[in-house]
Amino acid sequence: MRLDAIAGCFGAAHDLDAASGAMEPARMTIDSRTVAPGDLFIALAGERTDGHLYVKEVFEKGACAALVVHKRLPDTPGVFADRLLYVENTACALQSMAARVLAEWGRPVAGITGSAGKTTIKDLTAGVLSRAGRVLKSEGNLNTAIGLPLVVGRMITGGAAPADFDYAVLEMGMSSFGEIARLAEIARPVVGVVGNVGAAHIEFFGTQDRIARAKAELVDGIRPGGAVVLNADDARVSAMGARRPDLQVIRFGIDAEAEVRARGIGFGDDLGATRFVLETPAGSADVALPLIGRHNVSNALAAAAVGVHFGLAPNVIASALSETGASPMRGEVLKLGGGMTVVDDSYNSNPQALVEAVRTVSEARGFRRRIVVAGEMLELGAQAEQMHRECGAKIAALGVDLLIGVRGLARDLVEGAQASGAITAAQAIFCETTEEAAERVIERAQAGDLVLVKGSRGVRTERVVERLKTVFGSV
Repeated sequence: MRLDAIAGCFGAAHDLDAASGAMEPARMTIDSRTVAPGDLFIALAGERTDGHLYVKEVFEKGACAALVVHKRLPDTPGVFADRLLYVENTACALQSMAARVLAEWGRPVAGITGSAGKTTIKDLTAGVLSRAGRVLKSEGNLNTAIGLPLVVGRMITGGAAPADFDYAVLEMGMSSFGEIARLAEIARPVVGVVGNVGAAHIEFFGTQDRIARAKAELVDGIRPGGAVVLNADDARVSAMGARRPDLQVIRFGIDAEAEVRARGIGFGDDLGATRFVLETPAGSADVALPLIGRHNVSNALAAAAVGVHFGLAPNVIASALSETGASPMRGEVLKLGGGMTVVDDSYNSNPQALVEAVRTVSEARGFRRRIVVAGEMLELGAQAEQMHRECGAKIAALGVDLLIGVRGLARDLVEGAQASGAITAAQAIFCETTEEAAERVIERAQAGDLVLVKGSRGVRTERVVERLKTVFGSV
């Protein structure tokens, strides 16, 4: 889309000349450090710095234009005046742009949320809907009131047009009440998916019931007459179906009764495909899911339920699920030299997700030993120490051969494992840093070991994986 048309989407004033107005931006970005020629820079006033301080720098890097608040510019516009788009508030303008683009596009939006696994559900849902049309989906962690509009911005930059897409699958995260409500207001989804309610972000909410209230904002924001996809195995999520009598409710589950279910779940040797039979109101089909664990079967069922809503046949859904792999650091299975296998699940962690990941590796066949590297879990508030200790006891009970806790409250994780009596002090150790944890794994590694690496983003447990790959090499 031309820059002058994009300016209209922002509701921006400008002095674009004919040549500037005819330019088509390569992409939208809020990070001055990554600006490349042709980018449209959005100058946000953040807690740590103000993007307006870097406007001159981004133009020197080749930015085609910048969205700014005039009074925040540190200097007079100078030679770049004809490439500035002026608004009252750049964050609000970014959100308004996204809402305007999606409203004029008018095609189906699926909103995805949940305490754990929402990115996997998003990826699987996009894979399923790709069998019915062209899909725009959230990338990385762009699931906030800034990130989601940047995803929508891909519809009008880089040579793309809204008509190039038939569906949008948008991830919606939150850390406070009202955030998902705002995202739903921008995106106006026709179908919403609530994967689960766990302890992630409990620091900000206090209880899981309050987290459920915040997640339910997605249900409240679905277009009238749309559909909501709910986890029947999670009582808090399943109860959300009563909030909107006008919506079609599609439940998915493994244990509970649901419209979309899995039966005959089986895990292959050497962490191969997870196999199950997908059951839907329209029939059943065999799935060979290239993701490991029961929790990922649940994620796949959520995506399948979206496919059911849009009328896709069970065999089509099953085929799509069988061909969608893990995103980086979200359960990737890596084969390393020396006969070691690593499950890189280092993107994020919370108590529910950690225990499920450990359960998966503990049930995997074809390995001699199971080692868990578990980083401190963040944003758990006043209950953090207790949750770490309880997780440690559960991990020990699952029969791992070595537990390495990394940083901070992971010490409580280790102590909880030791106190359970299911594991010895020599089998549960604490490390202050990821570097130390990596060396502990390296010095104890044996052929046939299966290593799970999981931790919150702030702990940077992916450094353990990087170190293991450097030492042992990839196969």
